[in-house]
Amino acid sequence: MKNFMLICWLAGFWIAAGAVVVFSSEIPAQVMEPVDFVHPYIGNISHLLVPTFPTIHLPNSLLRVIPARWDNTSDRLQGLAVVTTSHRGRSAFTISPVQGDSVKLENIFSYSYDQETVTPYSYEVFLDEDNIKVSYGVSFQSGIYYIDFLGIEPKYLLINTGNGRIAVHDKTVQGYQILSNEPTKNTTRVFLYLEVDQDVEAGGILHDGKIGSAPEAEGRNKCAALKFAATAERVKLRYGISFISEEQAKKNLYREIKDFDKDRIVRQGRRIWNETLGKIKVEGGSRDDKIVFYTSLYRTYERPVCISEDGHYFSAFDGSVQKDNGIPFYTDDWIWDTFRATHPLRVLIEKEMELNIIRSFIRMAEQMDEFWMPTFPEITGDSRRMNSNHGVATVLDAYEKGLTGFDLERAYLACKGAITEKTLAPWSGKKAGVLDEFYKEHGYFPALRPGEEETVPEVHHFERRQPVAVTLGTVYDEWCLSQIAKLLGNQKDYLYFLERSYNYRILFNPKTGFFHPKDDRNLFIEPFDYRFSGGQGVREYYDENNGWVYRWDVLHNVAGLIDLMGGREQFINNLEETFNEPLGKSKYDFYHQLPDHTGNVGQFSMANEPSLHIPYLYNYAGQPWKTQKRIKKLIGQWFRNDLMGVPGDEDGGGMSAFVVFSQLGFYPVTPGSPSYNIGSPFFEKSEIVLGEGKTFIIKANNVSDENKYIQSARLNGKEWNLAWFSHDEIKNGGLLELEMGPRANKDWASGIEAAPPSADFSSLPHAR
Repeated sequence: MKNFMLICWLAGFWIAAGAVVVFSSEIPAQVMEPVDFVHPYIGNISHLLVPTFPTIHLPNSLLRVIPARWDNTSDRLQGLAVVTTSHRGRSAFTISPVQGDSVKLENIFSYSYDQETVTPYSYEVFLDEDNIKVSYGVSFQSGIYYIDFLGIEPKYLLINTGNGRIAVHDKTVQGYQILSNEPTKNTTRVFLYLEVDQDVEAGGILHDGKIGSAPEAEGRNKCAALKFAATAERVKLRYGISFISEEQAKKNLYREIKDFDKDRIVRQGRRIWNETLGKIKVEGGSRDDKIVFYTSLYRTYERPVCISEDGHYFSAFDGSVQKDNGIPFYTDDWIWDTFRATHPLRVLIEKEMELNIIRSFIRMAEQMDEFWMPTFPEITGDSRRMNSNHGVATVLDAYEKGLTGFDLERAYLACKGAITEKTLAPWSGKKAGVLDEFYKEHGYFPALRPGEEETVPEVHHFERRQPVAVTLGTVYDEWCLSQIAKLLGNQKDYLYFLERSYNYRILFNPKTGFFHPKDDRNLFIEPFDYRFSGGQGVREYYDENNGWVYRWDVLHNVAGLIDLMGGREQFINNLEETFNEPLGKSKYDFYHQLPDHTGNVGQFSMANEPSLHIPYLYNYAGQPWKTQKRIKKLIGQWFRNDLMGVPGDEDGGGMSAFVVFSQLGFYPVTPGSPSYNIGSPFFEKSEIVLGEGKTFIIKANNVSDENKYIQSARLNGKEWNLAWFSHDEIKNGGLLELEMGPRANKDWASGIEAAPPSADFSSLPHAR
């Protein structure tokens, strides 16, 4: 996703590479454990924008490592990575092994490589031109490298900081790298403490290709150098990382890696990943199905990251070191991407973590200049990207599903502030302005007409107003606010925001059946093309996806959308039309304007988060068999066990959680509603460990690629003829048993009463 992020990468990344893929199928089937099905290379070649990355890390750990390259087609490594400080970010610090005095020493080396193997917990690679073998193991805040020099020349290790301080003392190197001075104006640093296992012949700061006498240096691209004897065959190095201090980095290292035994760290990492991934056990299905499933599940643990260090953490939200008071602090979470499925997945299998993430959001709001729920919290602060303020959905979803161990009142005030006091203009952290006043008065975000000059200072020069996306996203946020207000007994706010959540209707064009931008005179922009009007990424009206995708962006009231479109039959026809409407241009021209709108089936985009719920909408209109058909086909088409097996920007769990849910056979269409839509499972049996000894089991009898249609269902022993089930029905464990077959049972869950729930407006003074 995000063209802006791609531009940042292309402008600043050190990158290059290419890899030999090691398939987990090489391990005998009888010894396969969950982590053996993880294939980190899936999606490492992008269809258009950003690939996935083969990240080496422990679940939600501060320390993440990505091979130093752009994608799998890159032919060279730019050194050995030390820490990736944000999802998709570059490495801070770089380690470069060198052998031979005939080689001119430089700050960072570019390596030809071969025989690369990546697992979630380990890394191996052979630097073939340099005759150096590398292996690596990772812990939560520390890592360990073995560097095998396969030659008889003098050996060197170079440790580079891109912008910061580096110092050498005997066998140790320590320093920091500056990450950002924005958005809090407080410098965010990542600190390093590194030590090697053997004596150093010479050490110092690299200067003009030689080791100088200075023990430390500060500035850009400063490099420490350690020289070892020509007889040294293996150099072991271990290091700790901190966002607090060099001393804390040392403590983190000594707490986690007490010696130079890499194999112990690798075994520990494997055990931790098996325990984590084992919270969902699947049986049946093909090996590729399992690989796609467990790789997707692994990707949902890449972020947010826990940055608590011995009871403290550095907060970029106010630039200070804070006590965590026994509650781990998490950040690096792009909520626009993750609220839809990643957070709801954690509500099921990582309850304590999800509670701590929400507690972290509240702390962030308290630490920032304005008491506003974050939108894109990162290591360097809240970057306020994308549109809307969907942190409110994560709060409501967790609370409605029983995660009540946080201050709901404080969370509500932070969410309310972010939606009513901050501007709704995308990619902005400014206070509300004239557009927001217009929205409050008229119920929609106004659009400019073609050629009309933008004069509102809150509007981002590239991201534009995105008025339809902003309106639809905000009315959903306001519905979430209404439901939290109701839980708090705040009847005034409940009715006010519930009324406002009905305003999606204002932009609905009854003549076309689409959500259509209006100007500030309440007039539809004409003429208009729902595919292409709106410039780059159609941001002048929508965002990254066109009007065909945003036609379905009413997460809280699908029943109301059905009414707007003229009933169930027309709703189904419009869905079918979405999947069948041609691109309207050549692929070259289409993707030139809409590079995020990949993974196309007609005008549907499998590659971007606003589309994820669309295949499930047939459930609301009496044809759940079409949801079953669509889900099986879409995952088979776009999520595969190969290097291009992800259709677009995966966004660190945002899209992968959709795959996890869908392969299990259900999906949370409306975060904030304690309900799940039923789809079509991929496995004969899935066991979801809910904690406290409770397990939810899905059995799909006779399931196969052909037998994708539900013939009948039973939930907890009762005949089940609904296209959904509630969280209450599974929260204490349960069994959903499905009989599957090759032909659709078009009667199953087809009645109006079988549809999943939508927003209830009966509490309004003038019920609609």
